[in-house]
Amino acid sequence: MRRLALLAALLAGVATPAAAVEVGSSKAFAFVALGDMPYKLPDDYARFETLIGKVNALKPAVTIHMGDIKAGSTVCSDENFQKVKDEFGMFEGPLVYTVGDNEWTDCHREKAGKFDPNERLNKVREMFFGEAKSLGKAAIALERQSELMPDMKAWDGKAFVENTRFVMNGVMFVQANIPGSNNNLEARSLDNAKEFFARDAANQKWLVAAFEKAKADKLGALVISIQADMWDIKQTEPEVPLASGFVATLKTIEKQAKAYGKPVLLINGDAHFYEVTPFYGTDTKAVPGVTRLQVPGEKIVGAVRVIVDPENAEMPFAFQEIAGVPAAK
Repeated sequence: MRRLALLAALLAGVATPAAAVEVGSSKAFAFVALGDMPYKLPDDYARFETLIGKVNALKPAVTIHMGDIKAGSTVCSDENFQKVKDEFGMFEGPLVYTVGDNEWTDCHREKAGKFDPNERLNKVREMFFGEAKSLGKAAIALERQSELMPDMKAWDGKAFVENTRFVMNGVMFVQANIPGSNNNLEARSLDNAKEFFARDAANQKWLVAAFEKAKADKLGALVISIQADMWDIKQTEPEVPLASGFVATLKTIEKQAKAYGKPVLLINGDAHFYEVTPFYGTDTKAVPGVTRLQVPGEKIVGAVRVIVDPENAEMPFAFQEIAGVPAAK
């Protein structure tokens, strides 16, 4: 009964003390999901730091950032990247970062500095993924595709250090570089196409491996973190109609989730508002056992606290929105 009361309170948006996460199971824990921030620079730095303080007060086991550490039209400079990395260091607990489109695929835009997107992705890899561990003051070890699948290489020979995973209290967490802007399937150059196809193939193998390990190790649930809203492909170049760059990922998750047979949570950013829905496959039907959480962002500098009870075989996830930090007047 106490577990049901906790779940009802969370779904109703009622604040629950951090200590209550232990109710219902000795393995229960909470993590925080956020993304698409800081967006408006430099105005949002202070707002983001205030939100970090709110998150630290909740003492989550881990915080996961879905990417977009700046707006798409903000300059993709090393200095802007470093500022956000410094802010990531303000999280008291571990901070796991998933790459977004604004920090690489969209950097070709004039307002973003007209960078080579592939060069910017490699800079993000260098700055944020130099070691096999999370960011934040209390870092945790991460398994990376670069070590577990060394034969999988980007089109330019770089390793996929940004694709990571970890296990916490019987739950598999896996992060993959699947950003908005149609997953970088855009007709800008031949190099662009080479980049997409190499990374897309690596992402599918990485996701399959996570599901297989979760099943082999009898883990109670699996959480996938990506940046893209995969159901919105309107971000492509309007004059060049393109196929969705997310088809392979949707098919992989649908197939693997059915074989896994236990609860799966897909977390994405990109659309900038909080939403919990079923996960829809390529046939637009809801995939049984898979829930989608979309985190707020951009103007809404807020987050979502996720309560996880690995021993609840039907629905181990409950959600509590963390109110956004208002803009300065």
